[in-house]
Amino acid sequence: MTGMKIALSIEEAADYTGIGRNTLRNLVEWGKLPVLKVGRKVLIKKDILEKFMEVNE
Repeated sequence: MTGMKIALSIEEAADYTGIGRNTLRNLVEWGKLPVLKVGRKVLIKKDILEKFMEVNE
C-alpha cells in the first residue's frame, strides 16, 4: 500500500488548500463540501476537494 492519502482531515485539508479550518468547517456544515464521517472524525476525499477548488476559482 502506498503512503498517499485519499482523504484528508479538516486540518490537513486546510494546509493542502490554504483555506482556513473554520471556513472548511462552515462549508461542510452548509452542505457545500461533502464529507465522510468515521466516528467523530470528518474526512474530505482529496478528489472532491480538488474538484471543489476548480469549480470555485
